[in-house]
Amino acid sequence: MDARLIAVDAETGQLCSDFGVNGEVNMREGIGRTVPGWFGNVAAPTIVRGIVVMGAQVRDGQAEDAPSGVIRGYDAVTGKLAWAWDMGKPDLQGKPAKGEVYSRGTPNMWTSAAGDEKLGYVYVPLGNSAVDYYGGNRKNFENEYSSSLVAIDVTTGKEVWHFQTVHYDLWDYDLGSQPSLVDFPTDKDNVPAVILTSKQGEIYVLDRRTGKSLFPVEERPVPSGGVEAENLSPTQPFSTYHTLAKAPLQEKDMWGMSPLDQLWCRIQFHLAQYDGEYTAPTLDKPYIEYPGYNGGSDWGSIAIDIKNNVLIANYNDMPNYNRLLSRDEAEKRGLTPITNPQGSHEGAQAGSPYAIEVNAGWRQSWTGLMCKQPPYGGIRAIDMKTGKTIWDRPFGTARKNGPFGIPSMLPMTIGTPNNGGSVVTGGGLAFIAAATDNLFRAIDLKTGKTVWSIELPAGGQANPFVFKANGQEMVGVMAGGHHFMETEIGDYLEVYALPQSQG
Repeated sequence: MDARLIAVDAETGQLCSDFGVNGEVNMREGIGRTVPGWFGNVAAPTIVRGIVVMGAQVRDGQAEDAPSGVIRGYDAVTGKLAWAWDMGKPDLQGKPAKGEVYSRGTPNMWTSAAGDEKLGYVYVPLGNSAVDYYGGNRKNFENEYSSSLVAIDVTTGKEVWHFQTVHYDLWDYDLGSQPSLVDFPTDKDNVPAVILTSKQGEIYVLDRRTGKSLFPVEERPVPSGGVEAENLSPTQPFSTYHTLAKAPLQEKDMWGMSPLDQLWCRIQFHLAQYDGEYTAPTLDKPYIEYPGYNGGSDWGSIAIDIKNNVLIANYNDMPNYNRLLSRDEAEKRGLTPITNPQGSHEGAQAGSPYAIEVNAGWRQSWTGLMCKQPPYGGIRAIDMKTGKTIWDRPFGTARKNGPFGIPSMLPMTIGTPNNGGSVVTGGGLAFIAAATDNLFRAIDLKTGKTVWSIELPAGGQANPFVFKANGQEMVGVMAGGHHFMETEIGDYLEVYALPQSQG
């Protein structure tokens, strides 16, 4: 989180002293003004043709004048800067001129890229500009690249192509999933493809050489209105390959622990603006964003069984209940950007006309339960060639969830929020933790049924991994917990041996 890129000897764990300065590269160089917690790294490096490609996380919703979302490539041996891709300064090759910085406030890559060694391309999933819920001050190039997948040639640092998943994004639908590279089966031959999942649930399949979609992408009309009706795109790109999105919400979808809770949620539903997917942000009343910013597929991405051509996608199914705030109201609430140590920093959006109040998951204020009826998350198997659903199940039990933050300990499957992806084995299993019940599961890829589970000592909001040691296949997961998911915090690395028959 302090923006260092560190090289260590894999055998000894000692710093590689000839990398950067004593084994480290300071990624704050050229960034300009920042404070702890605003600019840092939360994802793994991607190495293609000896170039380490790095983005950075820039904390959401603080200020328009945020640190840059520049993408940089470093020599993997020396740590020397090879190139920088700054969308606001496309002619810039490396470090900014003395006294200057990389373009501030631009969309950033907080997740991991994917790389193609043969083509020499790295695929960079971008987020939004520094302020998620207001776009009136964005520059044209920010609107062009926001929520886009960008292919960069690592030999030159230049863009090859980009594909946008949301036009004029005001919903925080940034690309959080690492793209997946596959040889995609078609009737003629296999196409080198990149599969891209999104928070709004759309799954896109692109030719990774050109960025062209292998399936039609339809520009469908979406709602207008809100405070920026004149700026909104009249259409958004919908994939005809597959979507994880559900049907629009209705009053009957409102839920509660008691009839009184359900009535309250139904009233809130009618008090809010809701025109379906891509309902525009509003100031005079709350608005419902569905899927919410943690909806669809987030940073866990998908897993692919290349032997049987099956995609495994776990997903969230929750709305957000939001409202824009005037600057006067934000000031009364003490909302300040992270540069000011006083007050609250969530949703300050300094520099824009509005702050933002986000109720992620749309939770009731007293019970802490969600207003939408379960399930809140699922897991789905998809035929990779056709995009058809093979099976779809709610994912996660109620054992660690309950009113007032009290675990119910009920083993029933309700479908919980989940973050972190899965890994598949040659034996036809998908291993996944991710859900808020702290269970690590093995799921049969053919049926979707859980065939094994074990309780982790902390939240498993991480992608599992598989490896072999002395001929024995192992599966492991990092159980560290997650503050947003409200799972137990820990520092555990759990590894399990698989039966030889499953190898």
